[in-house]
Amino acid sequence: MTAPSELPGIDCVIIGVNCEKTLERCIKSILSGSYPEHKLHVIYSDGGSTDRSVAIARQFSQVTVIELTPEYPTPGLGRNAGWKKGQYPYVQFLDSDTILDPDWLVTAVDTMKNPAVGAVRGYRKELHPERSFFNWIGDLEWNTSPGECDCFGGDVLIRRSALTESGGYDEELVGGEDPELSWRIGRSGWKIIMLDALMTSHDLAMLKTSQYLKRSFRSGYAFAAVKRRISGTRSDFWKADWRRIVIKSSGFIIFSCIGFLFLLLLRNLPGLVIFLLSIMAGSTMLFSPRLFRVEKFMKENTLNRTDAKKYAWHCSLVVLPQFFGFIRFYYGELFNKPLRNKRSALKTGLSTPGT
Repeated sequence: MTAPSELPGIDCVIIGVNCEKTLERCIKSILSGSYPEHKLHVIYSDGGSTDRSVAIARQFSQVTVIELTPEYPTPGLGRNAGWKKGQYPYVQFLDSDTILDPDWLVTAVDTMKNPAVGAVRGYRKELHPERSFFNWIGDLEWNTSPGECDCFGGDVLIRRSALTESGGYDEELVGGEDPELSWRIGRSGWKIIMLDALMTSHDLAMLKTSQYLKRSFRSGYAFAAVKRRISGTRSDFWKADWRRIVIKSSGFIIFSCIGFLFLLLLRNLPGLVIFLLSIMAGSTMLFSPRLFRVEKFMKENTLNRTDAKKYAWHCSLVVLPQFFGFIRFYYGELFNKPLRNKRSALKTGLSTPGT
């Protein structure tokens, strides 16, 4: 490990909108860690909050506050404003609803000694996976196996020169901006490393089915938007995910529609048979994770059979709202009506109020 006196400076960029419930603990987690405070420049990039977020950030003399007032805020807009305000060789990006692990920065900077590494990520752990099925899914899906990987999320340490070379984040994307930047950084020849170390703790605070459906819808929109950005490059980035969503969802919908059509037109036993066969065919496509992949989930995710079945149900059903997110993206492309973030609708919450 590098001696404390030789550690490089780091710009820590936090983005948020209406995050008064989570921002203070995020800032404190940075300042109270093992990395020398005088080598940290904390920047809070606010996307137009109407609550006490900015006032909370200004309570800390160590924090530089950037107030943005875009009509339609995006994560990329906030992150770009933040890292461009700094000057240190490394930039740690954080969402305001995360808590930085005390030793993460020291660990990540040590990996950056390899000049080929452009970005370093670690594990993100959910604070309250027991509070809801949806929090539990988030805890399961945030992380990948250690080693070289092809993308990162909202929490990541990036070399400034890699940011400068790539041009930074896409400021129009309402989702998927992190993987999209990952793709450009990797395409430029930089390595992205996943460490076997805790990076952040996080509170997804997803307690309602409506939240889950909305998040899944927006993830589908993001898949389509990023895939559109890199079309024509012959890249395999997200190709498997794109196909998974399209084939399973459209297959289920098409077979179901065919079945209903025959049932309505024939109104007899052959029509009923065709209907049932069509529903079976579509359901087999949609529910293939639940039917055929439970054992694989047990092995890959170290789950017991009960939890593997729960995860398989999620993998089977999540593609439906994601598919409608796809449709929303291409509708926006066709009629020039892209999905936009509204400041009033953005905020972070807590799974356990008062904590």
